[in-house]
Amino acid sequence: MDEPLTRPTPDQPSEPSELAGPPESAAGTTDGSSPDAAGSAGSARAGAASAGPVPDAVVQPILEARQVGFAYRGAAAPVLSDVSFQVLPGRSTALVGESGAGKTTLLRLLLGLAVPTEGRILFDGTPLSPRDRGRMRAFRRGVQTVFQDPYSSLDPRQRVGRIVAEPLRSLGLVPASRWNSSAADLRVAAALEAVGLPADAARRYPHEFSGGQRQRVAIARAIVCEPRVLLADEPVSALDVSTRVRVIDLLAELRESHGLTVVMVSHDLAVVAMLCDHTAVLERGRIVEQGDTATVLGSPRHPYTRRLIDSVPRLPAT
Repeated sequence: MDEPLTRPTPDQPSEPSELAGPPESAAGTTDGSSPDAAGSAGSARAGAASAGPVPDAVVQPILEARQVGFAYRGAAAPVLSDVSFQVLPGRSTALVGESGAGKTTLLRLLLGLAVPTEGRILFDGTPLSPRDRGRMRAFRRGVQTVFQDPYSSLDPRQRVGRIVAEPLRSLGLVPASRWNSSAADLRVAAALEAVGLPADAARRYPHEFSGGQRQRVAIARAIVCEPRVLLADEPVSALDVSTRVRVIDLLAELRESHGLTVVMVSHDLAVVAMLCDHTAVLERGRIVEQGDTATVLGSPRHPYTRRLIDSVPRLPAT
């Protein structure tokens, strides 16, 4: 019910080429040798929280879920029920919970890949409507995606330059008459530079890169059209620990330099503590707790949140 998000297929309500790909990151310890999540939450104050969230009463949410519910046809129970939360500009928000909690389904709704059966999703205060093609095109430009698997989200038959330029082509940001000119090349080179890859990477194929480098390619594809929001589904879970940390650092840098708003699905609380300043905890399709990451992970109020934190592996005392 809550499987990893994949690139949309032709029968889904959005064009695959209008979305972006995956990254890599992670707190330096939550896979096998992770610290106490509450301790990690302390780093959230120095890291993610340092971005200085704007007071909720002053700024309109860039993304919002209002009493959202979702059920598959014929299913005995809904996947999501009465889910409400706001994503403010410039913030990084985590959606956490066990497998099957509804995190990925909620991310699909935020992407416009599915329509809520109850409630609504708003972008800049306006409800998403798949039937409004003009509005959805603006939404696709403003909201891009980083997928979980750096191996399956990149077309192995295409050079990196064409992969990164995909959103420019599909969104019409570079006129077809100028597609082979320097217009697209300059934007691709800038995106590759922003993620720490050389310009000549554009001439190579995905199989010539490591997993971490492929995630950087996917992130470059996500930012090439200068989106306002980056949605990421378990962006570093397929990477080794050291590579995770580097990619999380990259996402934090891009958030600062590009003014990105980040929404991340993750089960890794150490990654959440490093990158996100707001966290919403889902249990069986409902948000049971949400707030500043340092507070949610450091002083959890709901029993389910406490169980999640207690499930984080710890090194034995020496």
